[in-house]
Amino acid sequence: IYHLALIENGDNMVHVHVAESKDTVGALAGAFVAEASAKAIAASGRFIVAISGGSLPKLLASGIVDNKSVEFSKWHVFFADERIVPLDHEDSNYLGCHEKLFSKVGIPREQIYTLDASLAPSDCAAAYQKNLLTVCGGEKPVFDLILLGMGPDGHTASLFPGHNLLTENEKWVASIVDSPKPPPKRITLTLPTIRLSKQIAFVAA
Repeated sequence: IYHLALIENGDNMVHVHVAESKDTVGALAGAFVAEASAKAIAASGRFIVAISGGSLPKLLASGIVDNKSVEFSKWHVFFADERIVPLDHEDSNYLGCHEKLFSKVGIPREQIYTLDASLAPSDCAAAYQKNLLTVCGGEKPVFDLILLGMGPDGHTASLFPGHNLLTENEKWVASIVDSPKPPPKRITLTLPTIRLSKQIAFVAA
């Protein structure tokens, strides 16, 4: 059984959709994101979204790349977490998203916000946080949607069970140098940032 859990933030409502096949999960995810995109663009002229890596880009792509109603040119894309590796490295979430999704739709490259892997982890996180705040245009980063996956140990983004990053309450983007899952050096959105999002979707197959 494949599960797609959609969490709408702000009204304490949790919607869980259970699909019979992995293909159906992709279709549900694509339809959900297309609707979120349309609502955000109608309200503000743009769609600010954070995407996770792993299997999520492939699932999402299967349900949205052929949807001609989606205004991809108005998307601004960040990453829920990212490994501190070059963008062409096999561990890069950007590369996985590019191969499965970005290369197939019309999101302007300058509206896909990537990290600077040449920086030290803490500086890398600080620079990414600065970009995030600049795009969001305020003191707090408010996403229209954050798309999250879930690892076998229960981690989401690069927030791992029992890790001290779970208690981070000041930074919007934090670095991690001891990730239990390789590679060890990463940046991640923190729980305060995730909580601010207008909508959150966990996609787990």
